[in-house]
Amino acid sequence: MSETALTASGTGAPTALAFHVAEEPHPQNGTLLGFWIYLMSDCLVFACLFAAYGVLGRSYAGGPTGRELFELPLVALNTSLLLLSSITYGFAVLQMQQKRMRGTLIWLAITGLLGAGFLFVELHEFAHLIEIGAGPQRSAFLSSFFTLVGTHGLHVTFGIVWLIVLMSQVAKKGLIAANRRRLMCLSMFWHFLDVVWVGVFSFVYLMGVLP
Repeated sequence: MSETALTASGTGAPTALAFHVAEEPHPQNGTLLGFWIYLMSDCLVFACLFAAYGVLGRSYAGGPTGRELFELPLVALNTSLLLLSSITYGFAVLQMQQKRMRGTLIWLAITGLLGAGFLFVELHEFAHLIEIGAGPQRSAFLSSFFTLVGTHGLHVTFGIVWLIVLMSQVAKKGLIAANRRRLMCLSMFWHFLDVVWVGVFSFVYLMGVLP
């Protein structure tokens, strides 16, 4: 903040233009704060979905249970892909901080590929469940399962689209302040999805295979 004082001659009294206040804008802080607020609202969405699954997760309606359906090796592979994508995004942020555009784009591309691999495995699982008659309409358990896991998958899809758009902006305009700010927002979003998936893996899959 800068102040300029203009005083009347001999009196020391400020004139009508005594003080001019120029406030420096802080767009990065404002953007990050707004994005944190969005993430908190997303936390509420997933909290409701987890609560619904907690209530309906044992309502099999005579259908298959999680122990009969879930393939933990496949889910472990999927989890590894998403965790690795979070690490590679961290490498992209490090390259961004060192102002290395090429390295940033390479690590972002690797992150996108790992995210796409996660979605492919998840869609394969959904297709298999539907094929054997364990679709979301089969029981309340499966309805809540598909809703929770599918909502997370949609978030990953939007994250990949966002990542591709940012890669094109970085390639076109470089690591300008606006692009760095957007990359940091996407970083928070991507790590948030990682944390949510750890909850899904533990609460849905690991507990689902218990008798």
